[in-house]
Amino acid sequence: MHKLDEIRWGFIGCGEVTERKSGPAFSLVDHSQVVAVMSRNHEKAKDYAERHHIDKWYADAQMLINDPDVNAVYIATPPSSHATYAIMAMKAGKPVYVEKPLAASYVDCQRINRVSQETGIPCYVAYYRRELAYFQKVKEIVDSGAVGKILTCQIRFACPPRDLDYNRTNLPWRVQRDIAGGGYFYDLAPHQIDLLQMCFGPIVRAHGVTANMGGLYATEDTVAATFQFQNGLVGSGSWCFVSDDSAKVDRIALSGNQGKISFSVFTYTPISLYTKKGKEQIAINNPPHVQLPLIDKVVKALRGEEDCKEDCIMATSVNWVLDKILGKL
Repeated sequence: MHKLDEIRWGFIGCGEVTERKSGPAFSLVDHSQVVAVMSRNHEKAKDYAERHHIDKWYADAQMLINDPDVNAVYIATPPSSHATYAIMAMKAGKPVYVEKPLAASYVDCQRINRVSQETGIPCYVAYYRRELAYFQKVKEIVDSGAVGKILTCQIRFACPPRDLDYNRTNLPWRVQRDIAGGGYFYDLAPHQIDLLQMCFGPIVRAHGVTANMGGLYATEDTVAATFQFQNGLVGSGSWCFVSDDSAKVDRIALSGNQGKISFSVFTYTPISLYTKKGKEQIAINNPPHVQLPLIDKVVKALRGEEDCKEDCIMATSVNWVLDKILGKL
């Protein structure tokens, strides 16, 4: 792929994630601007474009992809359509930045990878936590040996049902397996799995058991898993999306032979570092638009200024772990 001087983005999907987490960041990065948006709901696309001062809006993805003013595509739709839109864009010669998880299944991820390799067009994935200072600090502590050799890692996540989960006639897409790939596990666990692979390398074994304890929707709402990294480290995880508020937790604990690191993934509570010196609390703030550091890196990669490893090949390994835990593979 030839280098791009100015990155002119077209958005496929303009939902919640684009309002603050990602959307504004595309126009805050040098040599990057948003020139068109698309939603299947034409009025929604028009409203988004007008509120964000974007010149063009579409109700058809192919029309946005074919727009000569668009030379890169951001896909912010539910996972079931990621593969279709990513492949359409890459076959049109336009680089892609897609929301996580890369797709609704490991098999669809492989389809994306094949087209990216065949066309030579890159596909980047929004595992943006890798570029946040909070998680880079966690990796820095791990790599420094401050807690010695890491012996185990444990993910613990629990939260009460959301109000929308009780609406049986209009359930959120995140709990509809054919759209999301699974339940809330498939939406939230990717970030946790990805961060652990950032620190310790690829997971090569994974097993899980699932249950539906709340009965609010058909997909799993409770998951337990064990997994092992290529370096031999073993880990476990438990997730419950129908817990009582008193059980609410968002924590990953890394236990070493000389201490422990404990941190959150979604609430960004201070990192807890336990060593022989005692307990240290490390607070790190995020930028207003949390995807900004990664989007900046993607733009620089498209301009040929630096490499970006947060691509479809890296992201596929996360879907493999998810699908192994859920018994989809």
